[in-house]
Amino acid sequence: MIELQKTPKGLKNLIAIAGALGLALALAGCKHTVDDATLNSNVQSKISADSTLTGQPIQVTTANGVVTLNGTVDSDAARAAAANDVMQVAGIKMVNNSLVVDANAQPPVVAAAPVPTPAPAPTVKSKPSAAKSTPASGPYTQAPAPIVQNAPPPPPPLPPPPPPKPELKTFTLPAGTVLPIRTTEALSSGTSTQGSPFHGALAADVTDADGNLVLASGTAVTGQVITVQDAAHFKGSSLLSITLTSVSVKGDRLPVSTDPYSLEGKGRGKNTAEKVGGGAVVGAILGGIFGGGKGAAIGAAAGGGIGAGANAVTKGQEVSIPSESIVRFKLTNSLSVTR
Repeated sequence: MIELQKTPKGLKNLIAIAGALGLALALAGCKHTVDDATLNSNVQSKISADSTLTGQPIQVTTANGVVTLNGTVDSDAARAAAANDVMQVAGIKMVNNSLVVDANAQPPVVAAAPVPTPAPAPTVKSKPSAAKSTPASGPYTQAPAPIVQNAPPPPPPLPPPPPPKPELKTFTLPAGTVLPIRTTEALSSGTSTQGSPFHGALAADVTDADGNLVLASGTAVTGQVITVQDAAHFKGSSLLSITLTSVSVKGDRLPVSTDPYSLEGKGRGKNTAEKVGGGAVVGAILGGIFGGGKGAAIGAAAGGGIGAGANAVTKGQEVSIPSESIVRFKLTNSLSVTR
């Protein structure tokens, strides 16, 4: 038997340490080991109790105390919370966190429990009141008939748009163009006065060099007597000169300038046959040989009458232009017409 009193102090310390180590090993061997199934169940319960992970599809697998987390969570915070919950379970050695963060992941919708419908309260019949209720206060008052409003009549249709204005063009008659005029009043060297106007109308259409109509037949014209000599006051020689001054186009009077048209009577000293015959020929020409009509007869009669009158007296022959005579004027300047 070994006596401790005689054992060195260092050896005593070694013996104490060895005893303590042996005791710790003995106690470790006696510790209870938790199986994986229990650990897995404890981990799932811990995660289910965490309100921040409610509805998150997390799968738990435990092997040899090592827990593996799979599934999808909606945030990084939820992923970290799941791992933290696992490490709080006793017996867990390590956590493999394989959770995937998906911000679009939605927790499953839990259907709300149906709310029971309360039973209707029993109907209590009330005694009829002696006072008559007014129609407005009764629960079964008939609603007034709706007011029917007639729709306003449709607006009248809009008038059609005005037709487009015709495009106007300007045509020009050069100097030298002949305007055939039919007079509408008689002119005479014996009765007309210098400066007096006369009127007439175009006896035919007037076109330009390209054949475009510029002035239509019937266009109103105005002229003027520029020279008149009575045979009785000018040594028996009469004279009548007229010129054209304007034409009317769409209500506008366009000034014109033409060569004068002149007639000169024969002086005294000629024989009677020349006076009478000559008067008839001049009257017929001016009365419308070119245009026909009653002007020819009027002119012939007037010419004959003038000739007969000249034979009866000693004065010279008067000249005249009967009504409806055709007189041809020649333009001295160009004339532009817009139509």
